Amino acid sequence: MALLNCRFRSDVLDMETTLTALVPEHAERPSPVLYLLHGLSDDDSSWLRRTAIERYAEPYGLAVIMPRVERSYYTDMARGPAWYRFLSEELPAVSARLFPISQRREETFVAGVSMGGYGAFKWALREPGRFAAAASLSGSLDIVAVGEREAPPPEYPWIFEHAPAGGEDDLLALLAHYRQPQPCQPALFQWCGSEDYLLEANRRFRDACRDTALTLDYGEGAGDHQWRYWDRQIQRVICWLPLERPRATPPT
Repeated sequence: MALLNCRFRSDVLDMETTLTALVPEHAERPSPVLYLLHGLSDDDSSWLRRTAIERYAEPYGLAVIMPRVERSYYTDMARGPAWYRFLSEELPAVSARLFPISQRREETFVAGVSMGGYGAFKWALREPGRFAAAASLSGSLDIVAVGEREAPPPEYPWIFEHAPAGGEDDLLALLAHYRQPQPCQPALFQWCGSEDYLLEANRRFRDACRDTALTLDYGEGAGDHQWRYWDRQIQRVICWLPLERPRATPPT
């Protein structure tokens, strides 16, 4: 796998930004691609530093694109940059120019951890024609509840000028579009630790999915909000994706 650290100017953000990519070096055709999103206190290097994502993706010939979005909740901020537009419009276009990755929905996936789990599900539910599958690990999936905490992230009022309940940034509201089967709808993978402070938010999302036509692979396990658990679960995510099976076997 080739490791590429890219610095480029974003027209949407009107500033320089970065992404980190893992790309198969000897692929005979465009590679399937996983957009892998970071959490609130992380950046585009975090997955590479905290997990063995390169080792897990390589047997599948899977390219991994890891953007940097600061503490934005993958949202067009009320007072700040348009991070969702960067993610959903500019990032795929830049990635397609720079890397030999597939443009087919069947080979395009998104996943994330914590804030990135929210971003992954939001992107997939808002743009189901782009993704075959999406995964959230310990996702911050109830954005309304985030704002109601005793100490919400200090950026929250800059991101959401008005309460996001019922809008396109509210995952529970987005699920209403899937109460009937849709021509395109991503398969979903969701995991959260049983001692994680986001467990109840994850269970609310799981329960809301039961009233939809979406397919959700849900799991809980021992653990709190730490990379040691996400390193293991991202292996399961990659094994779960609809990819050509490599010689490697899933972890037990």
